[in-house]
Amino acid sequence: MIHATITGNIGKDAETRAIPSGDTVTSFSVASNRKVKERDETTWVTVHLWGKRGEKLSQYLTKGTAVTVVGEFTTREYQDKSGEKRTSLECRASDIALHGGGNAELRHAKAKSPERDRPDSAGDAYEPNF
Repeated sequence: MIHATITGNIGKDAETRAIPSGDTVTSFSVASNRKVKERDETTWVTVHLWGKRGEKLSQYLTKGTAVTVVGEFTTREYQDKSGEKRTSLECRASDIALHGGGNAELRHAKAKSPERDRPDSAGDAYEPNF
């Protein structure tokens, strides 16, 4: 399991959906910018926040909001509309801090990891302080 931290701005308002098991997942994208020589480079990460915490925070996860996300990072391969293979960077969030911008009225919020939301698991020992 790879835990990493990304800081950036939300690209569009979060969306919450129910999956067939009955669980909910809130998803949003985060753009992180950095300078590479003389040009700016943007890395997009799709963030998934599971359960009630995601449902409650979704109203604050709006376009333009600055966030720091900690979680388990993975890649996913898919085909785009033209049939080309692409790779997506994704994060299963364990912690989120909201820094403002967008419609963020809530300045800091901790997000439980997906393991902590499930009663049959002990959860992560990793708990950074923002």
